[in-house]
Amino acid sequence: MLLTALTIIQVFASLAIIALVLLQRGKGADAGAGFGAGASGSVFGARGATTGLSRATAVLAAVFMINSLALAWLGTRPADSSSGGLLGESATQVAPAPAPAAPQAPAP
Repeated sequence: MLLTALTIIQVFASLAIIALVLLQRGKGADAGAGFGAGASGSVFGARGATTGLSRATAVLAAVFMINSLALAWLGTRPADSSSGGLLGESATQVAPAPAPAAPQAPAP
């Protein structure tokens, strides 16, 4: 149950990171600012303003990394046979009874 929840969180975090990275402007967009090429967003200096998109990306990256560590830790733990899963049930089943012996013919 926990493994499934963490996997779903991992998928949503990865898709959100992809979307946020694609929405942000690239660093190459400011390359022409030094040569007078049009209007650029270099008002805040060489580093630029830290936008909400970049902060959200950093937060989601932290969630993604922590979630990855949790999934890796859960994946390396030995399976609990008392969980009642399919493998736990097969280990507790009783062996079938031996087949009855075939009747022997009477001796002459």
